[in-house]
Amino acid sequence: MIRLILILISTFGIVLSAFGQEAEVVVYTALDRIYSEPLLKKFEQQTNIKVLPIYDTESNKTVGLVNRLIAEKARPQCDVFWNNEVVRTLVLKDRGVLAPYASPMAVEIPEKYRDPEHFWTGFAARARILIVNTDLVSEAHLPGSVWDLADPRWHGQTAIANPMFGTMATHIAALFAVLGPEKAKKYFQAIKKNKTVLAPSNSAVRDMAARGEIAFGLTDTDDANGAIEDGKPVRIVIPDQEDGAMGVLVIPNTVALIAGAPHEREGQRLIDFLLSEETEECLAQCRSAQIPLRPGVEKPENTLDLEKLRVVDISYPQVAETLPNSMQFVHEELPGF
Repeated sequence: MIRLILILISTFGIVLSAFGQEAEVVVYTALDRIYSEPLLKKFEQQTNIKVLPIYDTESNKTVGLVNRLIAEKARPQCDVFWNNEVVRTLVLKDRGVLAPYASPMAVEIPEKYRDPEHFWTGFAARARILIVNTDLVSEAHLPGSVWDLADPRWHGQTAIANPMFGTMATHIAALFAVLGPEKAKKYFQAIKKNKTVLAPSNSAVRDMAARGEIAFGLTDTDDANGAIEDGKPVRIVIPDQEDGAMGVLVIPNTVALIAGAPHEREGQRLIDFLLSEETEECLAQCRSAQIPLRPGVEKPENTLDLEKLRVVDISYPQVAETLPNSMQFVHEELPGF
């Protein structure tokens, strides 16, 4: 009898402990902490779900977290992957790391920016633009295309980020998909020959332009907008907008549920929050000036309007297919320029 009472007391204590546990969700995010952390804290406040974030580093954007998720596939530690781009999210889908989740908030996102099988959804995009130093380059001589990086008149005066990581790697894969491998390889060989500087990151490209160390560079809208807000002598040029031109590459954030997520329901709630209009509005209004994908989101004048852009006509799965080929080229022919 005493033994039965002890068993009941023990069992009751375990049940109470389980009910007393705080709900939590683990998110790996490649978006800069300065932008992602306030939103994660807002989610905590609205839901009472504790967020345990793991942030990526600036130098190996996306790649570090993707490799970690692949390594943890057999024993997932993460619930949600918030990527600052799309191609390596597709790599995770292909590797069986992601689980489908049809968020009710995803229906408001245009089809181009979401997976038809519900493994990922895009939101709050950035564009790959030219950041130009206005002290060095007059209005009459502004570059207008990514092709200008290979123009001899800009010899030694331009920069790109490390092509192994982040949105620069995505951009290279996109050009391989749009131009074809041979033309893309000739382009990057030409910018190498033109003494384009290889910077550690997109933010480093921004800083070089702001300091007047280069005339212009290729970077993301969020980095460029930060320099403009800080009063640096720079401006944004959206490349390849003329009739018949290639268009600008737009890269959305993506969010996905991890297969075998330890906190699946909490992960789904976080995904719903990140795909909300509130999140897109916050990312549009803040320093990052990220571009809402759903129409009608309130945004300031410095945030680009997706409907007014000539965008590269390519699907993200097509870009992902070219990634192994483009990365092999980068590894073999572009290391360190």
